Amino acid sequence: MNAPVSELARVTPQAPAAEPRDSLVDSRFTVPGMRCAGCIAKVERGLGAVPGVSAARVNFSAKRVAVSHEAAITDEVLIEELRKLGFEAERAAENPLGRDDREQRKLARCLAVAGFGMMNIMLLSVSVWSGADAITRDMFHWISAMIAVPVIVYAGRPFFASAAMALRYRRTNMDVPISIGVLLATGMSLYETLTGGPHAYFDGAVMLLFFLLAGRVLDAMMRSRARSGIAALLGRMGKGAQVLNPDGSTRYVPAEGLAPNMVMLVAAGESLAADGVIVEGRTRVDSSMLTGESDPRPALVGDTIHAGMINLGDPVRVKVTAAAQDTALADIARLMDEAGQSRSRYVRIADRASRLYAPAVHTLALLSFAGWMLAGAGIYKALLIAVSVLIITCPCALGLAVPAAQVVASGALMRRGLLIKDGSALERLAEVDRVLFDKTGTLTLGEPRPDDLAALSANERAVALALAQSSRHPLSRGLARALRDAGVEPAALEGVSEEAGQGMQGRHDGRAVALLRPEFEVGGLAVDLLIDGQRTRITFSDPMREDARAAIVALADQGITACIVSGDHEASVGAMARRLGLFATHSMKPADKLALLERLKGAGHFPLMVGDGLNDGPALAGAHVSIAPGGASDVSQQAADAVFVGERLMPVALAIRVARRTMAIVRENFAMAVVYNIFAVPLAICGFVTPLVAAIAMSVSSLIVVGNSLRLARAAGPKSLASPAGARA
Repeated sequence: MNAPVSELARVTPQAPAAEPRDSLVDSRFTVPGMRCAGCIAKVERGLGAVPGVSAARVNFSAKRVAVSHEAAITDEVLIEELRKLGFEAERAAENPLGRDDREQRKLARCLAVAGFGMMNIMLLSVSVWSGADAITRDMFHWISAMIAVPVIVYAGRPFFASAAMALRYRRTNMDVPISIGVLLATGMSLYETLTGGPHAYFDGAVMLLFFLLAGRVLDAMMRSRARSGIAALLGRMGKGAQVLNPDGSTRYVPAEGLAPNMVMLVAAGESLAADGVIVEGRTRVDSSMLTGESDPRPALVGDTIHAGMINLGDPVRVKVTAAAQDTALADIARLMDEAGQSRSRYVRIADRASRLYAPAVHTLALLSFAGWMLAGAGIYKALLIAVSVLIITCPCALGLAVPAAQVVASGALMRRGLLIKDGSALERLAEVDRVLFDKTGTLTLGEPRPDDLAALSANERAVALALAQSSRHPLSRGLARALRDAGVEPAALEGVSEEAGQGMQGRHDGRAVALLRPEFEVGGLAVDLLIDGQRTRITFSDPMREDARAAIVALADQGITACIVSGDHEASVGAMARRLGLFATHSMKPADKLALLERLKGAGHFPLMVGDGLNDGPALAGAHVSIAPGGASDVSQQAADAVFVGERLMPVALAIRVARRTMAIVRENFAMAVVYNIFAVPLAICGFVTPLVAAIAMSVSSLIVVGNSLRLARAAGPKSLASPAGARA
């Protein structure tokens, strides 16, 4: 397959540097109680301080935490440590992006109950507001109390349970002031009802819960929407396959029951349920879900194809190499899950700000209460204002500012063929002003292809295919693929054998035939086809990616300078540089590339390295940010911050454009969160905001931030990869 996606199966986040990777195990937990950036910091710092824990990393969008720890530490110990931090937790499902809507359903039920109670209490309140006499007013207050109290007890459970957990371990979180506000409003209303007072705020307390819950339900729905692209990708994996039994019969096996070495019978139009190698037949597959490439690709015997691809041609037999959670598709999902939350500069800013939230909000509420009491407002009004301050100062919008944007942008790029391994890479990509391209396998496809098959006779083509298809050498595979794509049928050979380092040999119609070992040609390689003593040379070249020039133009449109840094010889690199209009350096060793990057960084530049070879590993790790192709070596993919798949180079230019847009959205989110607090907090302290209005304002601010981030879903539209215009900044 072109640009093999199978390489992605080995892409994993880099291990923490604190301890050797082999001594650590990874555990993942669902922590639905995380509500803000302060929760992120609290969980990561708290778990990180546990002896034997190497690192803890929160994925805020998925409400999960991944912990690297010594094998002696059990999951139960970590769950208890999370409880001590004030958070209930449970082991996460094996599939990191598997749908787990329990928390959302729980919030939706609470919202429905709160909505039912609110509507009924509002009907009673209308009569009170209309001037009902004292007896009628008191009766309506009592009826409202009988409706409101059970509604508040049920609908307030998400807040009360979280607050109680935090206080149990002498900690606090954002649900503590919310719970205090709701309970104070309810208590004040019960006191007014018991004493026959003229005012009761049961409607306000229930509406407060309703809007708080509405904000959380909508937030959960928007998070789900932001991640729906990858979830849908996983959902497109085949549900199962017909498997060939040893006796020749077949049976249906669900996807989770497939295992390596089983042979699947994949019919035309069927979606693959596992990764595997074609052992019989030839076809074309739709790999757009994995690579972003819309054109079907040929798939021949010996080619690896992946779960989620669709067989568009003839039936084939596929030997399973990886199934269920071991497929490349599942690995991509896990990698995206790890990249969902990063320790970027903006995340750290949000952490520091939200860390001050609990002490600051309680202090403000206490000072507001004391100030209004000293001003002679009375305990009732002072408490009402304090409740409003407790509610309106929630830092939800601040906590959502960074992760919401990162998740949406990463998902948009994923759909266009670029996999971000770390959310902080978006921040660094936005700063790029120089791009350094390796040549072979980066600007080119890294797949040698024959130059002129038309020069061969029909018999020569048939013999060449018969010899090439029996070899696993890269040149033989490239030759066989080109001949098959041209519709050539292999000749019948006898006694075919391969001599390591020499080539393939056999006999055709009693004559000796051979495909001899490759020789170096100017700018490429060549093999010799020998038929009955007559030698014919077949030359190969490594074709340039078809949109390489368009990608260079798109980078220039964004004000970015590009150049070629390659270890290849001068003639090959020079020809490529002239075709693309780029400055180039050649015959560079790994140390030379790294030294060049250091000089650029020392001069104040922010270089992006794009490379694929084993020797590019140091340069990829040393660059300000780096990208590797999907067919790159394991070392390169481990060192890179992102991986692009398919034959197009445009994802590199697109990544920078989307990253810049993402950082602009993050700054907008921060600005909106700050402006909200600048205006809302003083209004609450001055007594111009009721608890109900405070709840509405807090929820709306969070939804505005999430909605603003969702604009990034369109930042990598279909035109972005199709033309240079789509990549303009």
